[in-house]
Amino acid sequence: MSVLFTFPGQGAQRAGMLHALPDDPAVAATVDEAASVLELDPLALDTEAALASTRAVQLCLLIAGVAMARSLSVQGGGPDMVAGFSIGEYPAAVVAGTLDYADALRLVALRGQLMEDAYPSGYGMAAIVGLEHAPLAALVAQVHSALSPVHIANLNARRQIAIAGSDSALQRVMALALARGASKAQRLAVNVPSHCPLFDAQAQEMAAAFAQVNMRRPALTYLSSSATRSLADPARIRDSLASNMARQVNWADTVRLAWERGARLALEMPSGSVLTRLTAPELADGLAISCEDQRSDSLLAMLAAARRTP
Repeated sequence: MSVLFTFPGQGAQRAGMLHALPDDPAVAATVDEAASVLELDPLALDTEAALASTRAVQLCLLIAGVAMARSLSVQGGGPDMVAGFSIGEYPAAVVAGTLDYADALRLVALRGQLMEDAYPSGYGMAAIVGLEHAPLAALVAQVHSALSPVHIANLNARRQIAIAGSDSALQRVMALALARGASKAQRLAVNVPSHCPLFDAQAQEMAAAFAQVNMRRPALTYLSSSATRSLADPARIRDSLASNMARQVNWADTVRLAWERGARLALEMPSGSVLTRLTAPELADGLAISCEDQRSDSLLAMLAAARRTP
């Protein structure tokens, strides 16, 4: 049985998420390295006030994901494959060995700042539950305009789709979706319009930053949720990471790809359990579980059992 580590995106953050990580040397070393590279105390980034910043949120998700994965790996509980959602693709790349952690810290700090500076207010994302892609896309096209943009962003599941755009456009699409039969329309804890063309210019800036970074072939299977495929060529991984803020995420198809490659246990790195809920229906005869509120010894026992299962 193959093990998939999943890494969540923005919206999964919570206050105190870094303080809740296991108290072990691998976690401490990961936090200390972040402090050295960023020249700040990472543990100051996970307060409720600090998490109002897109940059702080993305750094917290990177640090937490890498720290937890390292903690499990050094105790024999490493993954066979990794997949990340949005910013989660960065810790996934680090754990896969294709991107150095120090470089990831600098790149994510830049990514978060670019996104925050581009849309400091008045934009965000919303989840629509109960409508499939085609009818929702028609509603988005009805509302979208240059002055009030809105786009399909994340294909989380067949009937759970995120949209991104201006506050006014989001509200209009949400109201139309509910009127057309959606069971739920909810704003997400994301204050920028991720995964749509509104970030094309910032993606170009990220590409320029990535040009200065050395990438390697991954040491394990790296699944890109923006490319919806396994990537091994360092140049393709670099391009995918640089552009993912402006590209749709297709999580459902990425999980199905993992299942086809033998994944039967999907373990979500901190914080939260958003990906676990999205992953479980697509994993068929497998198991999806979150690290959240789980003891490390319980997680290691589960990973060991997965290794013993053909």
